[in-house]
This record gives sequence, structure tokens and C-alpha cells, in this order.
Amino acid sequence: MQAGISHVSDLEFEQQVVQSSVPVLVDFWGEWCAPCKVIAPMLEEIAQTYAGRLKVAKVNIDKNQQTPRTYRVRGAPTLMIFKNGKVEATQIGALSKTQLIQLIERTL
Repeated sequence: MQAGISHVSDLEFEQQVVQSSVPVLVDFWGEWCAPCKVIAPMLEEIAQTYAGRLKVAKVNIDKNQQTPRTYRVRGAPTLMIFKNGKVEATQIGALSKTQLIQLIERTL
């Protein structure tokens, strides 16, 4: 499995996230969002650290509006962890690396 972050569109979301055999951390973000930029390097690190156990995907909420609407995303960043096709955890707003790791560990 490739490490790193995949950028997922509305069209790919079902296959890349919902049908994934491993849990997926999804970052619903916007280019205008300052907190999104703050957590971006942390997400890169998480993608490397958890390679093989967790995928990290980003959905640009301005370019892909269907998926955020489906999952009732109200703000950016919104992080959701999908496991077995269902949302297992949601975090709205930026968080520390420690908080993010705790969220992931609780879900895995």
C-alpha cells in the first residue's frame, strides 16, 4: 500500500474511502482555510507513520461538494475516520498531533 495522502473527488469517494479494506482518515478541507494548512504537515506524517494500517485522504470541499453534503460537513477542517464503510470518528477544527494520534488509536 502506498504511503502518502491521496486527493479524492466525489466520484472516487465510494471506492477509495467507503469500500477501503483499511480505515481511512478523511480531511475535508478548503484552500482558504488557515487551520487546514496548519494540520497538513501533520497529516503527511500520520500517512507515513500509519502506512498499511490507515489511509489518509483529502477532499477539497470547494471542488467536491456532494460528499461533504452527504456527510454533513459544516466547517473546515473536518476530519472523519471511516472504518468498514462507516464514520467511526469525527473531529471538527484543528487539533494537536497528540489529539489526532489519540483519535486514530481509539478508532483502529
